[in-house]
Amino acid sequence: MGWQGQIWIVWAIFLGLVVSVQSITRGEIFAFGPSVRDQSLEAGNDQTHRLELDKPVLFYDGTFNSIFINTNGFVATAEPTPESTYLGKMPPKFGMIAALQGDLDTSDDVGKVFFRQDSSPDVLRMAAEYINRAFPEDDEVSPIHAVVITWVDVAAHDPQSRGDGVGKKRSTFQLVIASLETASYAIVLYPRDEIQFSSTPVEDGSVVMHAGFSKGLVRGFLFSSQGPYYRTTADDEASVRALAEETNSGQKGVWVYEIGTSPYFSNVAPGEVTELPTETTPLEDPEHDVDERGHVYTDGQQVEYPPYESEGEQIQLSPVQYQPHQPGNPEVVVVDDTDINVDVFSYNFGTCANNRNKCSQFADCRDYSSGYCCHCRPGFYGNGIQCVAEGKPQRMNGKMHGKVYVGNSPTPVEFNSNDLHSYVVVNDGRSYVAISDIPYTLGPSMQPLSALGGVIGWAFALEQPGFKNGFSIIGGEFTRQAEVTFLPGNEKLTIRQEFKGIDEHDHLVVSTTLEGQVPEVPGGATIQIDPYSEIYQYSNNLITSSSTRDYVVNFPDGSTETRTYQWRQTISFQSCQHGESLRDMKPTQMLSVDQVFVMYDANNELIRFAMSNKIGDINGGQPEENPCFTGRHGCDTNAVCRPEQGTQFTCECAAGFNGDGRTCYDTDECRENPLICGSHAICNNQPGTFRCECEDGYQFASDGQTCIEVDQPVNACEEGTHTCDIPERAQCSYTGGSSYICSCLPGFIGDGRICQDIDECQVGRCHQDAVCYNTQGSFTCQCRSGYYGDGFYCSPERRKTQCQTHRDSLLGATAFGPRGPRPPVGQYIPTCDENGAYEPMQCHGSTGQCWCVDRRGQEIPGTRSGPGGRPMCIDHGGATIPVGPTPRPDVHPLPPGTHLLFAQNGRIEHVPLEGYDMKKDDAKAVLHLPEKVIIGVAYDCVDKMVYWTEITSPSISKASIQGGEPVTVITSDLGSPEGIAVDHLGRTIFWTDSVQDRIEVASLDGSQRRVIVDSDLVNPRAIIADPPNGNLYWADWNRDAPKIETSYMDGANRRLLVKDNLGLPNGLTYDTHSSLLCWADAGTHKVECMHPASGDRTNVVEGIQYPFGLTSFGKHMYYTDWRRDAVVAVDRHAGKELDELHPQKRTKLYGIATAYAKCPFGQNYCAVNNGGCTHLCLATPVGRSCKCPDNAVGVGCVERDSGY
Repeated sequence: MGWQGQIWIVWAIFLGLVVSVQSITRGEIFAFGPSVRDQSLEAGNDQTHRLELDKPVLFYDGTFNSIFINTNGFVATAEPTPESTYLGKMPPKFGMIAALQGDLDTSDDVGKVFFRQDSSPDVLRMAAEYINRAFPEDDEVSPIHAVVITWVDVAAHDPQSRGDGVGKKRSTFQLVIASLETASYAIVLYPRDEIQFSSTPVEDGSVVMHAGFSKGLVRGFLFSSQGPYYRTTADDEASVRALAEETNSGQKGVWVYEIGTSPYFSNVAPGEVTELPTETTPLEDPEHDVDERGHVYTDGQQVEYPPYESEGEQIQLSPVQYQPHQPGNPEVVVVDDTDINVDVFSYNFGTCANNRNKCSQFADCRDYSSGYCCHCRPGFYGNGIQCVAEGKPQRMNGKMHGKVYVGNSPTPVEFNSNDLHSYVVVNDGRSYVAISDIPYTLGPSMQPLSALGGVIGWAFALEQPGFKNGFSIIGGEFTRQAEVTFLPGNEKLTIRQEFKGIDEHDHLVVSTTLEGQVPEVPGGATIQIDPYSEIYQYSNNLITSSSTRDYVVNFPDGSTETRTYQWRQTISFQSCQHGESLRDMKPTQMLSVDQVFVMYDANNELIRFAMSNKIGDINGGQPEENPCFTGRHGCDTNAVCRPEQGTQFTCECAAGFNGDGRTCYDTDECRENPLICGSHAICNNQPGTFRCECEDGYQFASDGQTCIEVDQPVNACEEGTHTCDIPERAQCSYTGGSSYICSCLPGFIGDGRICQDIDECQVGRCHQDAVCYNTQGSFTCQCRSGYYGDGFYCSPERRKTQCQTHRDSLLGATAFGPRGPRPPVGQYIPTCDENGAYEPMQCHGSTGQCWCVDRRGQEIPGTRSGPGGRPMCIDHGGATIPVGPTPRPDVHPLPPGTHLLFAQNGRIEHVPLEGYDMKKDDAKAVLHLPEKVIIGVAYDCVDKMVYWTEITSPSISKASIQGGEPVTVITSDLGSPEGIAVDHLGRTIFWTDSVQDRIEVASLDGSQRRVIVDSDLVNPRAIIADPPNGNLYWADWNRDAPKIETSYMDGANRRLLVKDNLGLPNGLTYDTHSSLLCWADAGTHKVECMHPASGDRTNVVEGIQYPFGLTSFGKHMYYTDWRRDAVVAVDRHAGKELDELHPQKRTKLYGIATAYAKCPFGQNYCAVNNGGCTHLCLATPVGRSCKCPDNAVGVGCVERDSGY
């Protein structure tokens, strides 16, 4: 599942908490199952698992570091005794938290018991909301740890049953234990229609199930006695059934208790909100009142519509002019107005033979006598051009433009690409809409416009028998224009929306324009919208509807005011004129909308709408009882509800998902069938489906499926057909098409086609005591006899380096033997290289220990190895200045295509890729930086920039690979920057610092720096960003405890991924197509991969030598090796090495990165308008976090937590 799916689930749960007066549904409880890394209890009866806790649970006056999870619906604080000792004999002798305790069974593999520990922000925030709602008079609490246990579809244990699970009643419920340092709370959730039995068989009878809290036996001085027992249920089945219909937290089916406090505790404390929130004020007769608009108020809490009656006759249709609201049943209005401009499209003519690719990939093309039509296949719905899987939730994304005047304000509020997002749970008709960056001057006044996103509710409304929602009829390409007239002020607002179909992310794309005026709603006021109905009239390529709606403004002072607006809209679309599609379309349908919720979030400048939508008969008809038509079925949000006889139904996972219908998991088609996309194509898995993309250098043929090679323009520089001087004197730079540029190399002068050597010796470049020798393109300087130096400076005395002075001072204090100075036993003597610099690795001659040092000879913490071990130490630039001119730092432009960029001392080189193969003959240096030790390399595919870290200064720099001077990005407050990663969507860089022991982020220009991880790091090196999913990954090669970790890109939700069987994890890469995280380990001599979500780990290749950097492209990985001085190519699918590149300069190779010809597929919320953030926008799997730089004092920065 992608990062966008997760945020909508969290938000849907949040909205349910706010507005629902119905019982909580299965889809609204805390997430559970393998998708959230739950463990599962062993199948069977009376199974127990001991769970060691990261944080203790407080229960009564005790503190427990472990708990025992049992099949029979409870959690114990000690090893439970056999079930025969407590079933029907409550309370038990051990401590018990009984969510719903009885004799339960999961041995048929249908029922499951899932559990996990969870400290993620979303789960803790959700738990805090339940607790704080249940205890409104107490100080708000913020849990730091939670245990989530879910009993899913468990059945009563029946030894006489057939064992196949057929016909069994099943129950689903959940227990969440949320803890602070000084208190623990139990949150118990009983979803609507999910408690299907209230007693379980015991011996020859049955026993009512129990819910409650028992302390167990309490030991006294001489004997033990039964401790306190707090019961939630009584000894009757009605009390069990009431669990889903009553509450102590303000929402039906949700029960909250304070179960333990420290240091003092008295007894279990239940939640204090037993009254449910009301949607209306009860009328005089709460038993049965009907207002003038036909609403029935049954109990003052829930609004229902009565059946539509017209003295036995059907509602008659008659063409009438648009007119003001009149009380009574909904009326059918035919809009006869020529001032609404609509675009009616014509369907393509022809046959399927030459138009088949215009149908959806999930549709079939059918020829008719007058043309062709596309029809969605079984399991999908739509108009054939656009088809989506039945039961799958749908998302809508888009931008909003225009300008709106508020009240009598002379200045409009302008919209400039504001984000609009929507999410629909299709199998129960719930829709959610959010619009970002709505200023406080407008936000409250937009709250009445719930219909702004209502079209998505109509498009995917829950269908009643024989009726179709909008998408089933017209697909996802249409134009909607609506006019809103507010009464009595007559303010008018025009809404125009262009729906552009489904994009590559499987999201419906819409562009919205608002123009006009809205009446002012003061800040702090809220809006209440009652349920309403709207009749849609369908004709050839045009749909119309109109209605009059009331809404109530609740002012901050407690007063209210009822206001009205009139609404009319037209929807124009392209339909197939052939076949029977139009004849099957009903001329009128009624959209029923209830549970309408609106909220303006001033802090985050967001407006949110939520509603439930059903499409059905304009005459009401008989109320449907089958859960598939009421939406109360409990199927997974990715499942289809299939109605059967009466109230029976089945849940069936949508196409592209697997599971039992109650729980559905995404099918990874790319992994199950690696060849599904054909040759020269890359498969990209998406929730419920997959997409094929052609490899670099290929494009789709006219059939939209086959990848064919792109005709590339001739590159004269590569082909050798250019007119530049020879390569020893000139460089040919390809500029696209058939163009190229010739330029002379440093040390030569000319127009690039003819270059002549510059005689540097003529201008006195060398020292006066040196001799100058001119060479082609360069020169050398050599000190005269009796002088020492590099030729640029000569002296009659040889000066010692720091290392030589250090070494000789120790040797000089010792006695001389026949072979020279001999240090005393046990004395450490530094070793210097041929240029007098400290060798990067120093060893103690007596103990055999070795360690890494910096350029000053100081030991780098955490690098010391045991006797015989050899740490991996980085050269720190001790090479002498070369004899001759220092080449001007220069970036040579790269030709088109995908390349590998890798670092050596003083240079970054590249090798082009042809497919996956390295074009070794074309490898060359792209960047020269003498005297620098470049460690990490990263590539920004947007601006075509290479970023690198170097440890001699130290610094972080960048340069355009299309040519230009290097630019220093960061130089201050760096210790040893090593790994570096680029978020090409959010426009930020991340890097590790092995001296500062931290991970930082900054804008691409080096501003807005922020430390995001600064604890529990010893030798962090490799770091990788996954921008579309909002994750970071990094490796720490600490010899005592190597590890690979992950977090969101804001540093939150930090988790340990791998800690076992690691040695020196140096290289790290993440492949977005396969969702694999891979690493190269110089200690275990392996390349391994894993799926971060599932944790499965596989070996790719073994027996490698000393890898440092790692990158990936498609099915291949490429790593640099210190021992082989090579770039090595590995086929991940075949699990073997294929090729290696030895650069001309044989020195250690460091970081490596892939320079993509085009940016990888994917988006995140930071990619547009900086995510609405004032400063740093950092992506997360559930949206984005707005963060301030560490030096943000007085700069007007606003921080926002993760969310969209």
